[in-house]
Amino acid sequence: MRLRRQRNLPSLPKLYAILDIDALTARGLQPRAVLDAWLDAGIRLIQLRAKTMASGPLLALAEDLAGRARDAGATFILNDRADIALLAGADGVHVGQGDLAPHHVAVFRPRGTRSRGASAPRDNFLIGLSTHTLDQLRAGLAEPADYLAIGPVFETSTKAAADPVVGVAMVREAARAAGTRPLVAIGGITLGTALQVLEAGATSVAIVSDLLVGDVGRRARQYVDAICQ
Repeated sequence: MRLRRQRNLPSLPKLYAILDIDALTARGLQPRAVLDAWLDAGIRLIQLRAKTMASGPLLALAEDLAGRARDAGATFILNDRADIALLAGADGVHVGQGDLAPHHVAVFRPRGTRSRGASAPRDNFLIGLSTHTLDQLRAGLAEPADYLAIGPVFETSTKAAADPVVGVAMVREAARAAGTRPLVAIGGITLGTALQVLEAGATSVAIVSDLLVGDVGRRARQYVDAICQ
């Protein structure tokens, strides 16, 4: 088993908002406007997911959004791209089963240095890891991942080739297996099911499409009022 360097585990907010560029584009929404509305509503953990964006535009966007989040006191995570997350001054990166493993990303985790655009040393650069089965989750516990994600909990349309649905029962099992490691549940979760998933043991619920229903600022406030109070 790979030895894991001991770190203080993060205290994640219950709401983890995913700013998915493809989902925004399909609805004619702009990422900066949506991020600002979410921050104004009180969301304090946000991930930028831009699967098809070229590296240059992604760096420019991530750096801008990271600065906006930092000014609001929010944590900003970038999906997949550890290199761009570090360059942009993000607070961390979230990787999947097909991306760089957390122990590879951790080699480049800054220690006491300042990343571009960052206002503080990046000692707390977070690494998240997606899992879809209990075996993957248990393997992830041996990695230097600060939190693990499990999903999709319900059917989701935000990924072209989504993994099989795991259900709320799997969230409960995953929470037991994760122990003290923060667990993020993701996939098809809505305002009507978020509390159920949290009660099953998830530390946080990651929301994509359901945060984009109607007025995004009003919808964000509904989530904050429902699960973050």
